[in-house]
Amino acid sequence: MSVTPRRPPPRTAIPIAAGTALLAGCGGGQNVLRPESPQQERISDLFWVMFAGSLIGLGVVAAFLLLGWLRRNRRGAPGGGDEGAGNAIVVVLGVAVPIVVLSALFWYSDLRTIDATAAPAAGSTELQVEVTGHQWFWEVRYPGTEAVTANEVHIPARANVELVAKSSDVVHSFWVPRLNRKIDMIPGHPNRILLYADEPGVYRGRCSEFCGLQHANMQLFVVAQPPAEFQRWLAHMRETAAQPAGSDATRGRQVFLEGACAGCHTIRGTTADGTLGPDLTHLGSRTTLAAGTLPNTKGDLAAWVLDPHQAKPGNRMPRLKLPDEDFQDLIAYLETLR
Repeated sequence: MSVTPRRPPPRTAIPIAAGTALLAGCGGGQNVLRPESPQQERISDLFWVMFAGSLIGLGVVAAFLLLGWLRRNRRGAPGGGDEGAGNAIVVVLGVAVPIVVLSALFWYSDLRTIDATAAPAAGSTELQVEVTGHQWFWEVRYPGTEAVTANEVHIPARANVELVAKSSDVVHSFWVPRLNRKIDMIPGHPNRILLYADEPGVYRGRCSEFCGLQHANMQLFVVAQPPAEFQRWLAHMRETAAQPAGSDATRGRQVFLEGACAGCHTIRGTTADGTLGPDLTHLGSRTTLAAGTLPNTKGDLAAWVLDPHQAKPGNRMPRLKLPDEDFQDLIAYLETLR
């Protein structure tokens, strides 16, 4: 059965979609004020303390402006009133109080929040995950195992996980707003952060450092699972790709291995060992394609393979020019990679 590629939305819809996405970012999966970890709870508390302090400061300034305006009008002439009292107010509220308040906020943010969100001590966590930023996708590895995936970081819920952040090209920044602060990914300089999720769930993140044309389409998902479910997932990710069943998928595997695909992608259990693109061993198990740009459906997969630059202009994947039968068989094979 042939697959009709699903066409991406027209370019005229992009501004509307972008505006909707911007508004949606104020809540839902990336809401920094809905913490799901002790680390993000401290960051959220800091925000509310700073916000409350700003409101109080604004109120005090507004009150004194109003008081000055009333006194000026009541006395009927500029410069009236007790100059000594005015100077004392300026010294106390303009110098002493800001020093005390800013010092307290510095202590609160430095000693309470930064320490709480810092990277864990080496070897102190139950699991280590390596995430490497590429233009424009995330490579995810689990040291000590053969497990490799892309754009989804699976972790056990209620467990401390050390995330080691790397970059293969330019500066990226890893940020999952509901779990912890952002962390820079600098070429040649691995960085670390603690990941912890209070409850099982899917937490959306993204690159928060401009890294090129498709920076905005470089999303990721942290999937927190019950520990037993995570172990089953990890065991499955260690496995090589299943052998294709059916003549179309079998022929599609041959198309993949003999064409340009195998030069850029790895499928463990085959001769394909490219490193330029994501590992596709378990492609079908992922929820999205192209780092969150498209849902992982058969139609969207066909559209992505046929013309990746329609959905994600400027990405490194070339357009494929295949006979229709080869194309259909290739999609059938990619669908079996679960």
